[in-house]
Amino acid sequence: MSATGDRREIVVIGGGIIGCCSAYYLTRHPSYDPACHKITLLEASQIAGGASGKAGGLLAQWAYPSNIVDLSYDLHTKLAKEHDGKNRWGYREVNCGQLVVRGRALTEKKTESGSSESLQKRSTAAMSKLKSARIPQDLDWIEPELLRAYESMSGPGETAQVHPYLFTTSMAKLAEEKGVDIILGQVKDIARSDDSVESVTYTDNASGESRTIPATDVVVAAGPWTKSVLPEAPISATRAHSVVIRPTKPISAYCLFTNIEIPANFNPLKKSRPTVAAPEIYARPDETVYACGDGDRDVPLPSTSAEVEVDPERCQEIIDQVGSVSDGLRDGEVRTRQACYLPNCVGTGGPLVGLTQVRGLYLAAGHTCWGIQNGPGTGKLMSEFVFDGKAKSANIGSLDPREFL
Repeated sequence: MSATGDRREIVVIGGGIIGCCSAYYLTRHPSYDPACHKITLLEASQIAGGASGKAGGLLAQWAYPSNIVDLSYDLHTKLAKEHDGKNRWGYREVNCGQLVVRGRALTEKKTESGSSESLQKRSTAAMSKLKSARIPQDLDWIEPELLRAYESMSGPGETAQVHPYLFTTSMAKLAEEKGVDIILGQVKDIARSDDSVESVTYTDNASGESRTIPATDVVVAAGPWTKSVLPEAPISATRAHSVVIRPTKPISAYCLFTNIEIPANFNPLKKSRPTVAAPEIYARPDETVYACGDGDRDVPLPSTSAEVEVDPERCQEIIDQVGSVSDGLRDGEVRTRQACYLPNCVGTGGPLVGLTQVRGLYLAAGHTCWGIQNGPGTGKLMSEFVFDGKAKSANIGSLDPREFL
């Protein structure tokens, strides 16, 4: 590695949470000197345009891989304190649990509770049902008569959340304030000379021109698009749909993994059998609720996040499922219907974080659904690989890209 003080041209490819956190922590590394270290962040579409802007934003100490989770969870806490994350990107601690609940048919009569009535004023009978079923009483925005079981997975101190778009764009802005140059352009080639990187060529979004910038260090953090930048990377993509709903009534701070028993007459327009749906439901501090469903591989990964195809039917399924267990969600305003692609590692649980066989070329990709959770930890480790030549904050030998490339 070059000695501190030598000229370095560092290029981070990918404007999602991993790339933005890598840029942020590169500028916070003790060896970083803006006078001799130039950092460029290249993003093909827009900052947080993919999964990093459309994820749920759950942070959990029981996430995976365990060798990054604790580091990253602690860094989230520190970032929130240092940069007012509570107000800037909605950081807060939350309860998290698994919920088994019976869904109602779409034609079934709604609960007779005036649309302006607060969920905190449930009847004594309804609240007693919550208590007898050992359901937390502040989880009263799920209709009590539908509840089957609840199991706590973790509480405040072990589980938290952020608004992923606000968090990712904030990391990019904080990195930019320390000297990172953010360029919107699609990478076409990473040139290598002998056994080291030499330059990065991209098509500039504004001008359409092809441009090449020198590079001594290249961090590939392109999420599901990593393979298009680094063809040998064992990264695949899974599409995921989600919706954002503004409920009609207050929602307490829970992130729920649900099992909803869907009746055979759930949708009168379709013939169906009883089944189980498993949407995740996350209440947010901005008085909205995020809900996501299962992934699919029906549509191949497009060239950029701006071209991701949204399936309205899949979004409607999520809306119907969560609305079948909560009047507040059923009657709420659907703010967003969206889709994104999650990066998966082929042949390994992933992610892959660290050095490659090419000097100056680093890989940070394959974080599946835990990109937001593990973004800060990964970013800090990448800054150590670039400036120190090795990971110092965590033992991540099992994530070494050289074992799989």
